[in-house]
Amino acid sequence: MINQDVSYTLTEGPEESAHHFARYLADFIQERNERNLPTRLILPVGPVRPYPILARMINEEKISWKNVHIFNMDEYLDWQGRPIEEDHAYSFKKFMNEFHESLHPSLSPPKDQRHFPDVYNIDDISSKIEQVGGIDLCLGGVGVHGHVAFNEPVISRFQQVTIEEFRNSKTRILSLAPETQVMNSIRTNGGSFDEFPPMAITLGMKDIMNARKIRLYCDGGTWQQEAFYQAICGKEDVRYPVTLLQDHADLQFIATKETALKVINQS
Repeated sequence: MINQDVSYTLTEGPEESAHHFARYLADFIQERNERNLPTRLILPVGPVRPYPILARMINEEKISWKNVHIFNMDEYLDWQGRPIEEDHAYSFKKFMNEFHESLHPSLSPPKDQRHFPDVYNIDDISSKIEQVGGIDLCLGGVGVHGHVAFNEPVISRFQQVTIEEFRNSKTRILSLAPETQVMNSIRTNGGSFDEFPPMAITLGMKDIMNARKIRLYCDGGTWQQEAFYQAICGKEDVRYPVTLLQDHADLQFIATKETALKVINQS
């Protein structure tokens, strides 16, 4: 049964979703610039398709990021739980640095306003979010089992995490679930699993849920249909972490019609 409190918008395909992401974010920043307000963002590296479109919009429309604070959701770690090199092919920091460098210097955000979770100071990013006044907008995607950032389901025969505990989870280090490694490797490097980082550091659900607005993009097609269905129709369940966002005051999903097929068929 569709949860009438969860809003979603349908797009024809991944390209339209990417344009929606870029246009929405560019307009959001511009509107706050016009009101002389700072913009505090949580951003993903995945989906990646919107970023070249966004850079073009920013440069052509001269939308300044000088008063934008960026908090990136997560980063890959090696098998010992240490940061991968910044020039690593799959480094989120590398990707975001290249995005910032693609902006005209007069528009790009200062380096001290770009933040990543730090394995050596794990609570620092949450403290910085608090210092700048909280998050205005969180953008992201949804994993194959409904993870947001790398908030993977906690499934263990030895330990149970309650919904409330998961909802209040903080920045943490974790081993990626096998299905996440498979899906991300297939989408990134053709399934060369041994090249792929096995661990990650992620913002917890608490920082994400405290964002004033949340927009999640689902353009995965068939592999993402169940995750999107659970997000819209499922009950709160730590097995699908995205369901914990359902009662957020300003949450919207943007999904391709193929991704939303199971939900559409329920309508």
